[in-house]
Order: sequence, then C-alpha cells, then structure tokens
Amino acid sequence: MRIIVCIKQVPETFEVEIDNETKRIKRDSVKGIINPYDMYAIEEGLRLKERFGGETIAISMGPPQAESALREAIAMGVDDAILLTDMKFAGSDTLATSYTLSCAIKKIGNFDIIICGKEAMDGSTGQVGPEIAENLKIPFITYVSQIINIENNQIECKRLLEDHYEILKSPLPVLITVVKEINEPRIPSLKGLLKSKKAEIKKWGAKDIGGDEERFGQDGSPTRVIDIWKHTVKKEGRKLSGSAEEMADEILKELKKQGIL
Repeated sequence: MRIIVCIKQVPETFEVEIDNETKRIKRDSVKGIINPYDMYAIEEGLRLKERFGGETIAISMGPPQAESALREAIAMGVDDAILLTDMKFAGSDTLATSYTLSCAIKKIGNFDIIICGKEAMDGSTGQVGPEIAENLKIPFITYVSQIINIENNQIECKRLLEDHYEILKSPLPVLITVVKEINEPRIPSLKGLLKSKKAEIKKWGAKDIGGDEERFGQDGSPTRVIDIWKHTVKKEGRKLSGSAEEMADEILKELKKQGIL
C-alpha cells in the first residue's frame, strides 16, 4: 500500500507580518511548524502502514525552509519526503495549491490513499484536500475520525459531522481528510531524529512535475486579497460606587441606554 500524506508548514504564531504590497504573509520572518491537523494525518498514515504494510510519502509545497517540516515527518516514521518549491508556486491560493500538489502526486503514481488534515491553521478553508481529489478524479471522504477497515480494495471510515457520525465506504484510491479525534500523534524517537537529519529531501520545481504552468502560483489563483487589517477591540469601563440598590439602578439605566433592555 502506498500512502501519501500532504502537509503544510504554517507560522507558529498568529503574530505575523503582512507584506503591504502583495498582501501575503511574510513566512520567512516567523518560525514555521507543521500544521496541527496535518500531524494527525501523518500519524494515521503511519498507523495504516503498520496495519497493512507498504510505504508512506510526505509531500509539501512551500519555500525552502519548509524542508524542516518534512524532516519532522521523517523523524516520526515517514519513509520518503518531497518538497515542491519554486518561485512559480508563490502566491498560490487553494485552487493553485491543489493543482500543484495533484501534479506531483500524478508523478509519484500508484498511490492507494492520500491523507490530509481537515484544514490549515493559517487559512481554515478545508478546500485543498477535496480539490486535490477532484483534480485526480478520485473519491474523497472528509472529516474522518476513524478508519474502520481496508479490505477488498475498499476503505470503510467513520465520518464526524456536527451532531452525529456517518459510516462511509469508498473504493481505492481515495483521498481522506482527518480530524483530531482520529489519533494521538507520536513523539519522534531518537532513531527517527537521527534518520531525519541524514535523509535526502527531494525538491521538485514546476519543470519537474509537468502540468500547465499558467495554473501555478499567483497566475493560477483567482482569489484576490483586496486589503488586510488587524482587528482591534476597545474596552471601556466604568467604576460604580454606592449602595447595592444605587449601583443596580445605574446598571439598569446603562443597559436601557444601550438598548439591551
């Protein structure tokens, strides 16, 4: 079984800098971590390999520093890692990102399962996984909280919804997105950490993965950011003094004044 796990490096903090000209996050100015939901995707890929055999491949798209996220995945137990990095990929929205990843996955070939986190912490769209599946013309199941079984070239999953669960089956190959209820990510072992330091991370650019270059990066991104601003909350307070009855009257007057009562 060949399992591909798509991961993303995101800023470790929400205190990020924005490029005023491009309206994009300055990713080289903050420390990056693996997107938290993608940690569950990595762990589930490793558990599937342990249950059914095969190999796991982590793939990520980003600047050169995203290599550290892939090394962490290898430290956890992933067999191979590929970084898609090219200035032609810069400025990608979810549509261009999913297209780029799907081109790379086609090059890898012969996969059985693609696993993604349910969403990225820095975007929270939940679109990339389903869009990859659409580009590859394969079925997908979102919000998977348990993989029940895989047999007879078919996967059976438990899917988390707002107020209930669904049990769904799909033929392979398939793409799934996972939620945090699915597992508890492991801590890398010392052996895994040593392996990750020596591992070779494959780096593929636009020429390596083929595809229509007009669909990469900003050129292939119909999304446009018009403006970005930081929301500020202003709090006002009043100090009341007097008896309980007097303060209660003041509170009632203020609530009526604001139209709350």
